Amino acid sequence: MRLLLFSLLFIVTGLSPVQAQLGSFIDNQNQVMVWDKGMIRKIDFLPPTSMKIGRTAIPYLDNSRSFKIYYNNRVTPVNIGFTNAYFATDNLVAFLNQKSLNVFENGVVKNLTGVCDQYFVADSLILYLDSYKGAYKAYYRGQIFNIENYFADSTLSSIKVTDNIIAYNNFANQFRIFFHGELLSQEDYPVSGFEVGRNTVAYVDADRKFKVFHNGKTFILDDFAPKSYKAGDNVVAYVTADGYFKIFYADSARSVGFMSGNYQVTDNIVAFKDQSNMLKVFYKGEVTTIDNYYPANMIIQYNSLAYVNYGNTLRLFSEGELYDVTNAELTNWQLNYDVIQYQMGQNMFRVFYKGQEY
Repeated sequence: MRLLLFSLLFIVTGLSPVQAQLGSFIDNQNQVMVWDKGMIRKIDFLPPTSMKIGRTAIPYLDNSRSFKIYYNNRVTPVNIGFTNAYFATDNLVAFLNQKSLNVFENGVVKNLTGVCDQYFVADSLILYLDSYKGAYKAYYRGQIFNIENYFADSTLSSIKVTDNIIAYNNFANQFRIFFHGELLSQEDYPVSGFEVGRNTVAYVDADRKFKVFHNGKTFILDDFAPKSYKAGDNVVAYVTADGYFKIFYADSARSVGFMSGNYQVTDNIVAFKDQSNMLKVFYKGEVTTIDNYYPANMIIQYNSLAYVNYGNTLRLFSEGELYDVTNAELTNWQLNYDVIQYQMGQNMFRVFYKGQEY
């Protein structure tokens, strides 16, 4: 039973907003086990030095620090003792052998550059400085795109990368966006600030106008720079110069009211404190009141927000639904993607996902 509970904990760690299929755990014989589409397989005889779980692959350094990747029901040995850093996302595994940057996607390893001095890894793309070729490049869906030539002994300092989009001020002080394999000449002048989310870039242009690039279109939201703004996945929340709280979603902005408190934007969730100090959530076009106060500590990921309220109840907002998960005394709890796992005492573990407890 103890083995089963621990396996559940690791299974939910592999979940993602696009329905992950992988999980991993160490059994009571110290063997490395993988849960894949409902099947459990042994992939190694000794606990790994480190491991990371992506949606489609599990990279790890084994007990001897050899780098291996579990993908499509089998383990592929990649190298013996050379990998010094690696990352797992929904679709990619990126790894460094000294300064050599490589990517694993769909079962294939591809070397991107032999000398890399700067890189950013996201769900579907990698932006990197190919120091050997003297250029910034992007890897996206199996292809390599030239982004910027590199001549000076300095790197681009104003870059933000997330999910499927890159935004940056280039060496010529022009604002550029890389989206769906295209490099867009967004502005001919640098922007003073910008935030990025899936399909979305929010920024203040050279004339101090507030704009949003979303799914290939550019919208002017205000002729004046906002007091603050934050971008998430297909959503931007901001406080106007005259203090109104607004949210851009589905190609239009709506006013939520006067903003005197806090707000947070993570993935698909906008959490904010209204004028009555209530906790409210904007999620995919709808506003939901969560509680009559604004908690000091909340965890937000993908489609979910979780916290322990004053009544000692673990409360979860997920995909538009509100749940009181448990009011038991908890040893610890955590939110992974849209899944809550929590512990009571020393040996009792539970998982809560989509209204069901496991």
